[in-house]
Amino acid sequence: MAHAPRVLLPIDQLPEVWPKDLQSPTLQLGAVLHPASVDGSLRPTLTHLREQSGSLFTLAALFGPQHGFEGTTQDNMIEWEGYQDGRWQLPVHSLYGEHREPSAEMLEPLDALFVDLMDVGSRYYTFIWTLFLCMKACEERGMPIVVADRPNPINGLTVEGIPQDPNYLSFVGLHPIPVRHAKTIGELARQFQEEVFPKVDLRILPMDGWERAMWWDETGLPWVLPSPNMPTLDTATVYPGMCLLEACNLSEGRGTTRPFELFGAPWIDGEELVETLESEDLPGVHFRVVSFEPTFHKHAQQVCQGAQIHVLDRDVYQPLRVGLTILRSCEALWPEHFAWNPPPYEYETEKLPIEILIGRPVDQVWNDLNLK
Repeated sequence: MAHAPRVLLPIDQLPEVWPKDLQSPTLQLGAVLHPASVDGSLRPTLTHLREQSGSLFTLAALFGPQHGFEGTTQDNMIEWEGYQDGRWQLPVHSLYGEHREPSAEMLEPLDALFVDLMDVGSRYYTFIWTLFLCMKACEERGMPIVVADRPNPINGLTVEGIPQDPNYLSFVGLHPIPVRHAKTIGELARQFQEEVFPKVDLRILPMDGWERAMWWDETGLPWVLPSPNMPTLDTATVYPGMCLLEACNLSEGRGTTRPFELFGAPWIDGEELVETLESEDLPGVHFRVVSFEPTFHKHAQQVCQGAQIHVLDRDVYQPLRVGLTILRSCEALWPEHFAWNPPPYEYETEKLPIEILIGRPVDQVWNDLNLK
């Protein structure tokens, strides 16, 4: 018999938590959603919004972030175009293409904007920056923005990394925050209001039952992959470090069934790599020698040697330290092969991808390894 989730999401109690002053059947509402916008029983947020449309508000437009409203664009930097939804007869606006911030034309017919996106607790994950830009647009128009809070999947206690140098902001970090920020998306919205958008009319819909020490699998909520290469909580656990491999010529496991847990390259000796990484005595993790063949992305259809990350104790595991140690080890072991990728990366055309991911010049990339 199924048990009720320990955490009750705002969307599960929408009529009760929706702001009273924004309740009107004539209020034209836009909603920023993606495939992981579901309630505790896997019913889509869109279904809830349509059920309330005409009573609490009128649903008038939809918006989607990176990877598309339906989560169909596989890779980074693959833009998508908006379209007219034939089933619901609503415009679906892309916020990962010609526009990353809602335009005046998109917002003109609307009275308020609703955001229900799942974050994975890492600064690089662009959905929080879509929220950031939505807040910017709403402040400029004097439009209320309503944010549905959701748990941080990798807990709300553990912080890792140094906030970015303000000269190295980008769409993988438009405001300085740690790599592993330990905040919910509602808490980030409040921080953005306090530090950047003081005049925005921000409403945060609360969740019930969430505790800061919780990991996603302790919330009782189902996991829906928020993007194509974030299939499990295991992926999110390693992502704050392994996303850094996007900045070099190592495969981060895209094109396999375990993205960000598998890593390697055709020129790596897996046993030498694992021996080196195990000698670092990193807490809570074991590295296992593997060979794999990505079906797409880096080194597609080539056999790569490398390792799989096995997290043995997630409460002591330090994903950022692990990712940086992997990069530094591969650079030291195979200097004739290892290379940082050139731009462009996530709309940055001048700075190296590693610089905007880590948030500092490339010669400072190892600074976070000094943190314990």
